[in-house]
Amino acid sequence: MAIKLPPSFYRRPDPFQIAREMLGKHVFSNLNGELTGGRIVEAEAYSHVGDQSLMMHFKRRGHHAQALLEPGGHAYLYQVYQRYTLFNISTNEANKPDTVLIRAIEPLEGIEIMLQRRGQTVVSPKLTAGPGLLTQALKITPALTGTDLQGDVLWLEDHGEIIPEEQVRRSPRVGLAYAGDEAANLPWRFRIIGSLWTSKA
Repeated sequence: MAIKLPPSFYRRPDPFQIAREMLGKHVFSNLNGELTGGRIVEAEAYSHVGDQSLMMHFKRRGHHAQALLEPGGHAYLYQVYQRYTLFNISTNEANKPDTVLIRAIEPLEGIEIMLQRRGQTVVSPKLTAGPGLLTQALKITPALTGTDLQGDVLWLEDHGEIIPEEQVRRSPRVGLAYAGDEAANLPWRFRIIGSLWTSKA
């Protein structure tokens, strides 16, 4: 039986554990009556303690990054390369800006709608295997930043699946060379081994 993830799931103090446990969960958007979603197969953790990349992000994003100060369970959405939206979820308590970035999903719900949004005709990993691709497929934009994941626009569900450790690959996060070797080398990226839907980065 599917249940919506409660606030308590997000408000724990360890973003590393939360990102790991997001694997196998399902994420959905319901915009203009169009329901789309899929199974999370890749996620990255970011911590306000000992993670230079997150502190540098705050300096670059300024006021917009204040959404990360919301209590766990709110969407934080911003654009990169003036094109791609990244879907982050605030974790921990209010004013402790930890977050998890959803990097890839296996599309399961509303696939025809997602294909139209992405301008594709054939289902392939190009549909949702990357953080900027999945947000296009789910029609998630920075206008939705701050959205409470307990609502009916964006939310995550637990479908009872637990991914065993032997099926999880841990590796450094993507694109963090600017933050220095320590941040760039933290093994806080989680992927389901063997999934066709994880990003190629």
